[in-house]
Amino acid sequence: MTQYAVFETVIGWAGIAWGDRGLVGVHLPERDPQVARRSFQRRFPDAVEAEPTPEGQQAIAAIRALLAGQAADLSAVPLDLSRTPEFHARVYEIARAIPPGETLTYGQIAERLGDKLLARDVGQALGKNPWPIVVPCHRVVAAGGKLGGFSARGGVNTKLKLLAIEGAAAAAQADLFA
Repeated sequence: MTQYAVFETVIGWAGIAWGDRGLVGVHLPERDPQVARRSFQRRFPDAVEAEPTPEGQQAIAAIRALLAGQAADLSAVPLDLSRTPEFHARVYEIARAIPPGETLTYGQIAERLGDKLLARDVGQALGKNPWPIVVPCHRVVAAGGKLGGFSARGGVNTKLKLLAIEGAAAAAQADLFA
């Protein structure tokens, strides 16, 4: 059974959804908690709102800390990868290893996967990331100092905000070109 919880952060209301194997989804902060609830109800029609598990509580605390600009490690949060294609799982594993405040390019991840021509595929996998922030797809940027895309609500502005919170050089460079 899928359960979810909505919680307040310094930049809005976020949410996590989980099942027996770990997190199945994360919702980026919104101004209105009902938007996050509706998102989970659309994505997981049978999900019920519930008190988070101890692992869920740890994930919430780390997400809150990270969004407040504090050091937080989300790399140990268990993810349910059962619905995730193998290639996507490999991309997410590499992205999870990017420390806060740092970035990799789509091409660098493709090279780590063994073929620099997979950069577009890397971007497509990250565009389907069900765990934003926990799998920090916002830390993956385009070549040449460009931010690249971001499929979450708010698009590149949300990506830029997350990078700025973490103190990433990519956010400062983007401000120079804005």
